[in-house]
Amino acid sequence: MKPGRIKPLLLALLLAICLPALADDVAPKQALPNAADPVIEQRMVKLAEDLRCLVCQNESLAGSHAELAEDLRREIRAQMKAGKDDKQVIAYLTERYGDFVLYRPPFKPLTWLLWLGPVLFLGIGGGAWVMALRRRRDVPAAPLDEKMRAAAAQLLEEK
Repeated sequence: MKPGRIKPLLLALLLAICLPALADDVAPKQALPNAADPVIEQRMVKLAEDLRCLVCQNESLAGSHAELAEDLRREIRAQMKAGKDDKQVIAYLTERYGDFVLYRPPFKPLTWLLWLGPVLFLGIGGGAWVMALRRRRDVPAAPLDEKMRAAAAQLLEEK
């Protein structure tokens, strides 16, 4: 075998070994079969869009692929099959996981800082900015003595 043919054969062998392994990662996941009750599935998806994934935190429960999110969706389906309405399901989840599970937590003493925090911090920042502007305005300019004036004139004349 010629030395120039070894490299292409090695490359072909490596590709033959690696491509099937890469195909598993690239291939889309198989879709789950349709739910037994499409009405409950639709209610669950609508409700899960307003709930936060406890693992991902910035993703809705409906869009999360975390195992806990799948368990919670399964629990929501079970609650709905048991005849509970959306408010009862939300009450169950907030009792179990707290207001954190809600994307829009209720306005109550425990969540005041959450709701009013941005306005409070904006006010503090605006107040600090106004105070800094006032201090800057109140600082008198340092007077120039003759030595500084002569140095400035010399710099201007050089240019």
